Amino acid sequence: TDSNNNTAAAAKYLVGVGRADCTGPVAQVPLMGFANPDQVGGGLLSRLYSRAFIVADPKESARVVFVSADIGMVSQRVRLEVLKRLRSKYGDLYRPDNVVLSGTHTHSGPAGYFQYTLFWITSKGLLRPALSSIVNGIVKSIDIAHGNMKRGRLFINRGTVENSQINRSPFSYLENPESERNRYSSNTDKEMVVLKMVGEDGQELGLISWFAVHPVSMNNSNHLVNSDNVGYASCLFEQEKNKGMLPGEGSFVAAFASSNLGDVSPNTRGPFCANTGESCDNPQSSCPVGGAAMCRAEGPGNDTFESTRIIGQNIYLKAKELYEKASQEVTGPLSSAHQWVNMSDVWVKLNATHTVKTCKPALGHSFAAGTIDGAGAFNFTQGAVEGDPFWDQIRDQLLGEPSNETKACHKPKPILFSTGEMTWPHPWHPDIVDVQIVAIGSLAILAVPGEFTTMSGRRLREAVKSELDSHGTRGMNVVIAGLCNVYTHYITTYEEYQVQRYEAASTIYGPHTLSAYIQLYRGLAKAIALNATQELSPGPEPPLFNVTSLTLLPPLSAENAPAAKTFGDVLEEVRQEYRETEVAEVTFVGANPRNSAENATEHNFLTVERYSNISSSWHVVLNDASWDTRW
Repeated sequence: TDSNNNTAAAAKYLVGVGRADCTGPVAQVPLMGFANPDQVGGGLLSRLYSRAFIVADPKESARVVFVSADIGMVSQRVRLEVLKRLRSKYGDLYRPDNVVLSGTHTHSGPAGYFQYTLFWITSKGLLRPALSSIVNGIVKSIDIAHGNMKRGRLFINRGTVENSQINRSPFSYLENPESERNRYSSNTDKEMVVLKMVGEDGQELGLISWFAVHPVSMNNSNHLVNSDNVGYASCLFEQEKNKGMLPGEGSFVAAFASSNLGDVSPNTRGPFCANTGESCDNPQSSCPVGGAAMCRAEGPGNDTFESTRIIGQNIYLKAKELYEKASQEVTGPLSSAHQWVNMSDVWVKLNATHTVKTCKPALGHSFAAGTIDGAGAFNFTQGAVEGDPFWDQIRDQLLGEPSNETKACHKPKPILFSTGEMTWPHPWHPDIVDVQIVAIGSLAILAVPGEFTTMSGRRLREAVKSELDSHGTRGMNVVIAGLCNVYTHYITTYEEYQVQRYEAASTIYGPHTLSAYIQLYRGLAKAIALNATQELSPGPEPPLFNVTSLTLLPPLSAENAPAAKTFGDVLEEVRQEYRETEVAEVTFVGANPRNSAENATEHNFLTVERYSNISSSWHVVLNDASWDTRW
C-alpha cells in the first residue's frame, strides 16, 4: 500500500483543521495593501476565510496552532485580541508562543484593523466591523479545529513552481554578492513546501502550502473584495476534496500561505509603460512620459480576473501533485519559541570587531513611489489632507523633521516619515515585534513579522538551519511563514538596502534589520534544539491602545427602499436564456452591505439555484463566495 494510506495504528499526532469566514464589510471600506485611498470596496468576488490547523502530541501537553487568513497581513491589534479571546476560552492551552497567525497578503480585503496611526491614513481610521470580522473568524476557525482533533499523520513534500513569479526589484537583487547569487538558479524562490494531513482512519484532513508570491494579480483598480491568486488556489483544492459542497463548506481545509514574497510579483509579463507599451524595467521603474505612475506590470491573462485564475491554478496544480505524492512522514516532538523584541533598539554583533544597531522606525522617500504592481498613491502633500478632520489636527506632526540620530541611523535612506518619532494620537509604527518559531517534528516554521525579500529569506532560513544543525537537530525542513503576528513592512538585505527601491525604503528598522532578525531567530532555534524554550526571556509586552473605533467612514443611517418598492424587489430580471460565454445579470433593491458586517449577520448576498425536474425543487449551485459570481 501507499505509505499515505497505511495509517492504521501509526498516527503520530492529534490533528484538527477548521475554516471560518472573516470577510467583513465589502462596501465603502478602503482595501488593504496598495495604500490607495481611491481603492474602496464596492462588492464581492470571493469570500475571505481563516484556516486553522492544530497539531498536538497525544502523550504530552505540547501543541501548535498555525492559522492562515485571507487578509493583507496580521496586525498586532488582531493578534492581541485573538490571544485575549483564546486565553479567556482555553486558559493556557493557546499562547503567544504556540499560536502562529499568518496573512496570505491579498490586497483585496478590507483595511482598518490596525492600532498604529500610519495605517489609519488610507484605512480612514480603525474600523471595528473589519477588525471584529477578522478576530471572530480566526477564533472561530481555531474553535472548529480544536473541536475536531483526531489521531492523524503528517507528510511533507517540496517541488518547483514555474511560470508564476518574477522579481519586481531585480536591480536591488543584483546588489547582493555575486558569489551568493551564483548559488541560486533564480532571483525568486520557486520552491513550494506542502504539509499534508491525514486522519488515522485514512480521511484526508487538509494541507498547508508555503510559496513566495505576492497576491496582487488583482491590481489597485479592483474594487471587489477577494482572496486573489492564492485564495483561488485554496478554493480549487477545497472544491476538489469537498465534492458537491459550496465554497466555504466541507471538512477538508487547504491553506496557501505566504512566505518570503517581499520582491516577488505574479505579474509575469513584467513592467511596461501603460501609455507607450515600452518596457520600464529600469532601476527607477519609471517611464519617459508619465514617470513611475505609468510603469506597471501585468499578469499572464487578458485581464486581472484571468491572471488571478492562471496564477492560482498554477499554484494549485503544483500543490495537488506534491500532496498526492507526499511520502516523507513528519515525526518528532512539537515545540515553540517566541519573544517580544524592541526592534528599534537591537544591538547586532556582525563579527568579532563590529557591532551595529537597529533604528527607530522610519519610511524612505521611495516608499511613496509604490511598485510595478501598484504605483504610489500615498500622496502625502499638505494639499491632499486639507479639510480632513483627522489630518487637520496632526498636520504639524507630519511636517516634523526627523532627529539627526534617526537620519544617521537610516542612511542612505532619505526619510519621508520618521514614524518612530511620531506619537499622536498613538505611535505611528510598532517598536515591540514578535519573533517566533514553531517546530512540528522535522518541520520548523519561522513566523516572520513582515515581507522578507527573496535573498533575505534565504539568509534567514540558512542561518536557522545551521544553528539547528550545530546543536544536533539535523535535517530540518525550514520554511518561512510571512506576514505573521505584527506588520513591520519589508526586510531587505543590507546590500539591497543601499539602493533604496520600494522594499528598502520600507525596511523600517534601518539597514541592519535583517542582521537583527537573523541573530534573534538563531537564538530561538538554539533554544528549540537544546530544549530550552522555557528559559527564553519573553521580552517587553506590546501595548494594546485604548482605541476601539475611530473612523471617517460615513455613518450607517436608516435606509428606505425607493417609492413603491421593498428591499429584495427585482429591478432588472435575468433573461430566459443565455449563450455559454454570456454573463447573467440581475439588479435588485438592496441596502448598504455594510449593514450585514456591522450587525454581524452571517448570510449570503446571493445564491444561484438550479431547478431539478427529478426532485421538483431548487438546489443552490453557486453562492457569493464562488469565483463565478460577482456581487
